Amino acid sequence: MTIDVVSTSKDVAGASHPAGWQRPRGDPSLMDVFRSIPVSAKATPWRKFLTFLGPGYLVAVGYMDPGNWATSLAGGAQFGYTLLVVALVSNIMAIILQSLCARLAIATGRDLAQACRDAYPRWASWPLWIFAELAICATDLAEVIGTAIGLNLLFGIPLEIGVLITALDVFVILWLQTRGFRWIEAFIITLLGVIVVCFAIQIALADPDWGQVIRGFAPTTDIITNPTMLYLALGIIGATVMPHNLYLHSGIVQTRAYGGSLPEKRDALKYATLDSTVALMFALTINAAILILAAATFYKTGQNTVSELGRAHELLAPLLGASIAPSLFAIALLCCGLNSTVTATMAGQIVMEGFIDLKLPAWLRRLVTRLVAIIPAIVVTIVYGEAQTGKLLILSQVILSFQLPFAIVPLVMFTASRKKMGELVAPRWLTASAFVIAAIIIALNIKLLFDVAFG
Repeated sequence: MTIDVVSTSKDVAGASHPAGWQRPRGDPSLMDVFRSIPVSAKATPWRKFLTFLGPGYLVAVGYMDPGNWATSLAGGAQFGYTLLVVALVSNIMAIILQSLCARLAIATGRDLAQACRDAYPRWASWPLWIFAELAICATDLAEVIGTAIGLNLLFGIPLEIGVLITALDVFVILWLQTRGFRWIEAFIITLLGVIVVCFAIQIALADPDWGQVIRGFAPTTDIITNPTMLYLALGIIGATVMPHNLYLHSGIVQTRAYGGSLPEKRDALKYATLDSTVALMFALTINAAILILAAATFYKTGQNTVSELGRAHELLAPLLGASIAPSLFAIALLCCGLNSTVTATMAGQIVMEGFIDLKLPAWLRRLVTRLVAIIPAIVVTIVYGEAQTGKLLILSQVILSFQLPFAIVPLVMFTASRKKMGELVAPRWLTASAFVIAAIIIALNIKLLFDVAFG
């Protein structure tokens, strides 16, 4: 690691650091919006909460993207309400890990990708960068295909054309960022509101057995012993606790211009954690709603093989007895896809800048990130067509689960280091919880590999 020794105790954002602190080379990621939202030290607690409100919802988008739809639809159709407990546990994991991301960013002024570049030699940091890019590729594959399916269901646009249309999100991001980062947050939250309305109506039409829903949140050993259920459970974990969200959150938290003193950093950490926790509980309700809808419609009527988004769309009207149900499903899917492609593109920018400090014009940087996803998505849709997209979406989420340890382990190590974090070092109970989460994910991955290898 190459560093500059500085004679001052403040960084470019005015943050103070312990004596002897050394500033790593390289500008912060997302420099055009870095510290762009002022935080008033004299504001009331409510106003401060509103100031920090936003990044958590961008992160929450990744927890309800089209990949989640595929795994939740398949899980609900095959096993009813049983896998609701997996969605709940995954969400608890996400809350803990995202709080560590905010802690890392606020304590060090570095996002997770930059922290990896600072801490590890190139032979270690570059493979981590490649793994992060692969995770974003798998994420984007799900989101691009999901958006294309949404366009197809609503407007009859062929999947191949729909995939190309998703490239336009590059220009949406560019335009929104010229208006300010708050515009991106408002765009995302507005689409989330549309999704909530769509699912609220569909759940009301489905009229699920709420007793079974509550029992679905109780754990069962079948999830471990049944290989098919374990595969879907891993898919749900991979679709919920997403590697790119860890990089994204540690970057966009730094759009707030909080002060550099320890009390101001503690204040920022409190409100950033509250923001992400509330947003992720919101994401849980959407994920649970997708699984409940599948269980109350497909599982209940014996349609146990539904995993394709298009097939789910076709069956909703006759099963729910309302012609508006398929349209609501398609609108919600399109909103999820649009939201997810925007946030995944931003995560790609953070990863590219953070790990390899690659300096490109903003439009080119985003276009390259998007093309990395669009090219495989086009190949997949041409070769396999819509009939196999559900299986590919689930597979992409399982791939994400295998990528998770490469992001979680460095995150836990950094936030447990007093040398890096100073007074904001993670408490031992939080580090222990994150360590257990990493161990569970790694163990489940090994179990799945064993099952696949030995039938």
